[in-house]
Amino acid sequence: MNKKETLEIRKLFTQEQSCILRICSCYVNERKEKVCASQGAFLSLAKDEAIKYNELFKSTLSGTIGKNLLNMEFPTRQEFEGGTQEFLLRLRDSELKDETLVTEFFDRIIAGFDYSDHYDILLIYGVYDVPQKTSDGAELFDSSEEVFPFLLCSICPVNRSKGGLSYLPELNCIGERIRDWIVEPPVNGFLFPAFHDRRADIHQTLYYTKNPENSHPEFTERILGSVTPLSPVHQKEAFQSILMNTLGEDADYEVISSIHENLNDMIAETKDEPEPLTLTKTNMKHLLEASGVPQTELNHFEETYEEIAGPQTAFMASNLTNAKKLSIETPDIVIKVNSDRTDLIRTQFINGRQCFVIAVDDHVELNGMSIKTMKKIPPMEP
Repeated sequence: MNKKETLEIRKLFTQEQSCILRICSCYVNERKEKVCASQGAFLSLAKDEAIKYNELFKSTLSGTIGKNLLNMEFPTRQEFEGGTQEFLLRLRDSELKDETLVTEFFDRIIAGFDYSDHYDILLIYGVYDVPQKTSDGAELFDSSEEVFPFLLCSICPVNRSKGGLSYLPELNCIGERIRDWIVEPPVNGFLFPAFHDRRADIHQTLYYTKNPENSHPEFTERILGSVTPLSPVHQKEAFQSILMNTLGEDADYEVISSIHENLNDMIAETKDEPEPLTLTKTNMKHLLEASGVPQTELNHFEETYEEIAGPQTAFMASNLTNAKKLSIETPDIVIKVNSDRTDLIRTQFINGRQCFVIAVDDHVELNGMSIKTMKKIPPMEP
């Protein structure tokens, strides 16, 4: 799913457009014990309660594609009887009216989700009548071309509210406030099936993680049967390892800065595309070639890439570079420069030492104070 498709589903979680038909909940304590569970029609909820639930569901479809929202494809083996995708299909087709299936789903979450505190599992079933669109993108709400039945699961931490003083009306005094157990925004969740090309794609699911660096791979592997992609940090580390192993001693400032400059240009050129830019093995090799990496250094690029990342791994381009700043660090000095002004820095040998030379013709500040740049030395008279 891309950003546009995700936003279309996210817009459903409002009081006016809600298409949720059924909701199930299971509250779990820190000992992995079920405290309480419930099932019922969503439309029977009080208005204020429904609004609060909708906010949680919208949070499950928030964040950045490739970081917080991950498109995951089910391995073929999971689509046969007994597989995770086959189970989710049965659960969806039951419209959450089969108590045995719902209970089994909750049991799978509890057994496979590594979480050491209280949490609430929310599971909803909804049906979206996908409206047709005109050639200019306007929606025809009275004309549906597709029906999208779906499940959305949200796993929400449940924590004690903060202590404090409050007015106690029954005692007509100020005293210690009651500390309630509060359901907080989700840390993980998923949409099944994926909403791709404005229709159901039962071969994929959209997975949500609040923290990309702690995406709970045990959840995706045990519950969804999918392999979690590399996190943004691990993608960047793998990218850097590929560069270092490919370039070796040729990893100088000019080459590396050229790679990042070209990568930022590619990101800028595709910013309006529905799909975020990704780099496959072939794309990355073309990037290095365009950045001046000698062909002799690229002879073993494919082997290096596959050894570090795997042959099928694709990198999210936005995870590999800072589109705004280029950072140069030594043990004692940190230099940050706007990515579009890397021309202000060059390397030069001065008195036998390699140095970074920075053009400072513009306004300069030192600890917030404006300072004068070095005065030009007038040419000596003959």
